[in-house]
Amino acid sequence: MKIIIENITPDEEETCILRVRSLTDNAVKAINLLKCPNSLTVFSETESFILDSNDVYYVESVDLKTFVYAKEKVYQSRLKLYEAEEILSSGDFLRVSKQTLVNVAKIKSVSPAGGGRFIAELDNGEKVVISRAYVPALKRRFGI
Repeated sequence: MKIIIENITPDEEETCILRVRSLTDNAVKAINLLKCPNSLTVFSETESFILDSNDVYYVESVDLKTFVYAKEKVYQSRLKLYEAEEILSSGDFLRVSKQTLVNVAKIKSVSPAGGGRFIAELDNGEKVVISRAYVPALKRRFGI
């Protein structure tokens, strides 16, 4: 793949042109990143669409599949968890285990769960386990 970057004058509009033979998953990821930098493309059984990061409660990887949890629905994403983490890194997301990212803005309460772990209860009633390896990052984030 050849990448061309051109500097433009301040009065010109920024433009991105993708020239592809077919619309691959990577091309779709690039388009979505350009259109909505803090959002994820998600799929349900019947449709696919772009979900704003503010609507995401947490993201979880299970059996090599990535699931995106919103307030009342669960979607699937073609992204790997680390790719979702990169996209969401500028927002309120924090890794809380090897397989889970959580939107800290959606955390209602945090309580000890034993063994050095914590449980985060989200605004929608869901509970997410925070592994002991990630508890220090959570404490820093909340100033505990």
